[in-house]
Amino acid sequence: MITARTANIERKTNETKISLSLNLDGTGKYNVKNPIGFFDHMLRSFCKHGLFDLSGSLEGDLEVDQHHLIEDTGIALGSAFYKALGNCAGIYRSGSCLYPMDEALCRAAVDFGGRSFLVCNAELTGIPLVSINQEGKESSFQTDCFEDFWQGFVSSARCNLHLDTLRGRSDHHKMEGLFKAASRAIRQAIEIDSRRQGEIPSTKGVIV
Repeated sequence: MITARTANIERKTNETKISLSLNLDGTGKYNVKNPIGFFDHMLRSFCKHGLFDLSGSLEGDLEVDQHHLIEDTGIALGSAFYKALGNCAGIYRSGSCLYPMDEALCRAAVDFGGRSFLVCNAELTGIPLVSINQEGKESSFQTDCFEDFWQGFVSSARCNLHLDTLRGRSDHHKMEGLFKAASRAIRQAIEIDSRRQGEIPSTKGVIV
């Protein structure tokens, strides 16, 4: 009997209010109320390419800046992965992906080995991406929050994650390529290995 690998996470602070429901073995369905347009685009791509189902809502003190909500979403999403994976029995544990996004070439490698570490060489300019929101007003995405999201994710998912932009011009393409590479690498790492027959993928016998 296969146990559903799902998790529900609620994170409430004085700065943010986040609710997420995750299914690791989904079809890529995404239904999250997300007030930051580009961030919404990134999470939607993450789910589509990783075949993760994600629903919920994100609220935060955007009048201050985007950092609190983006980092806390990473923490909440990482917590959902950690909860859904349980003791990690039977999974491949590690995965990697080299992903081309037009002129950008992006690489991600991940290990769900129980230890948190992030290396992020996204090579971003730090200049915010400017867009027009649904109300016709100018909106933006703080590109310096990209690394904050992934730092939050690895800290609560308890995984090693290396993100590298090997080449590229557009910050949009670099970030989107890295989100897609990460989702494909994570999908590969958490897939069930039939040859492992439910054993924990560590010589220690436990993922810590």
